[in-house]
Amino acid sequence: MVRHEGPPLRKFIACAATAVLLGTGVAAYVVTEYDERPPWGTDIAYEGGYLQAVRIRKYDMTGERTRALLAGECVAMERRGMGGDRAVHAPEAWVAGCLDGAAGRPSTNQGMLH
Repeated sequence: MVRHEGPPLRKFIACAATAVLLGTGVAAYVVTEYDERPPWGTDIAYEGGYLQAVRIRKYDMTGERTRALLAGECVAMERRGMGGDRAVHAPEAWVAGCLDGAAGRPSTNQGMLH
């Protein structure tokens, strides 16, 4: 029987404990920094508003709803809670996305690098 030589047990335990402490520290930092909001919450909110306005614009045959969105309906919708869970992360980003979608501008999050 041949014994495989590896790192000494003491060194292995020290490295494993260091890795666990480092991982715990990184996780604690992320939790305290973002709490319940994901790090990409602003992008989520923007896209939620953008998609909402694009859907409204798509089915607006007369253009009346689209003009209303551009005249302040996006802000009113967000205040009434019509943005849903996505708008909670960044209400101002949700409104900006809604205005971009209503105006027919491309999303700022398009492309591989945004």
